[in-house]
Amino acid sequence: MTTTLIRPLAVTTPTDRDILVVRSFNAPRELVWKCFHTPAFVSRWLLGPEGWTMPVCEIDARVGGTFRYMWAHPDGRTMRMSGTFIEVSPPELTVHREQFDEDWGGEPTTVTTRFGETDGVTTVTMTISFVSREARDGARATGMTDGMEAGYARLDRLLAEMP
Repeated sequence: MTTTLIRPLAVTTPTDRDILVVRSFNAPRELVWKCFHTPAFVSRWLLGPEGWTMPVCEIDARVGGTFRYMWAHPDGRTMRMSGTFIEVSPPELTVHREQFDEDWGGEPTTVTTRFGETDGVTTVTMTISFVSREARDGARATGMTDGMEAGYARLDRLLAEMP
């Protein structure tokens, strides 16, 4: 069996309002899609930095469906996010709008996520579109991509455990 070297998260800012995040996983696209849209899996990997848990993970991945996440830290901090799916085309594409309850940008963010597969490696390409450059830069300054990579490393481990 050949093991493909998976590169860490690649992050760019292709426009003054967008963040482009690209990450590959050594797993078939259908399995990665399932891990992005099934609460039992999402709650195991979408945790950000160490110490956080996800006691609330609700996902209705269909056009018009909603999702709700709540993260909790042992020190009592919590963080909440909700959103609505605009487009859902399994296992290729989702477009959704999301907003943190205590959002720095003031407006929902639109996230377009594409799932592509080549030779058993799935590349997830996520375009996060903010309402302004200030909102984009504010989000990036939070260290969000460090938290994303920590979650994706957990997803790597979860995918390796799955048949």
